[in-house]
Amino acid sequence: MTTQSPYVLRTQGVTKYFYDPEKFQVLKNINLTVNRGEFLSLVGKSGCGKSTLMYVLSTMDTDYEGELEIAGERLTGKKQNELAQFRNNHIGFVFQFHYLLPEFTVLQNVMIPALKLGKYSNSEIEHRAIEKLTLLGMQEFAHKRTNKLSGGQQQRVAIARALINDPDIIMGDEPTGNLDSYNSNIVFDIFRELTSAYKQTIIAVTHDDEFAKKTDRVVVMSDGKITTN
Repeated sequence: MTTQSPYVLRTQGVTKYFYDPEKFQVLKNINLTVNRGEFLSLVGKSGCGKSTLMYVLSTMDTDYEGELEIAGERLTGKKQNELAQFRNNHIGFVFQFHYLLPEFTVLQNVMIPALKLGKYSNSEIEHRAIEKLTLLGMQEFAHKRTNKLSGGQQQRVAIARALINDPDIIMGDEPTGNLDSYNSNIVFDIFRELTSAYKQTIIAVTHDDEFAKKTDRVVVMSDGKITTN
């Protein structure tokens, strides 16, 4: 962790426009602070701007007005290669679809972001990957190909991969959107354990009201604005 500030993410006045087919304001003066160890869900109707906001928060979209700060670092205005390095170091991603490489084993998939980061030796990375898989009850599948796993198991592997570099924030984009209620509950319980036991910060965009109402804070968006924070 790079800072002991109580908050891990902060935006000030984040505003964004789309220009095709005509100018349209999709984010309107977004001010958001997320505390370290907080489990936050971002909700709202389709088209309200929540996915666009998530792209800005994740540093993938840099075409906005306002300020973004994560882990004490101002990210607005940084170059793409700096942002890519920052993401790999500080942000873990869990998507609706797991995006695991089917030709690789579970262990190899989990190791990829750490190999890319280049901070640890290969043996350290393997050890860390096994640790994360053990945390998620998936260590016995370490040497299996990911395409041999169920959907719920694959999503747990994706969470282990998101955790490998000990990120400041895990960002989830509909992390239970492709799962049945049984596996959705498992994923929720994993996230809850990560926040309560390990002080992991999690921000999740979700359409699942049951998921959202069990998180620490629900941020509601409507017409490009935060209406409930």
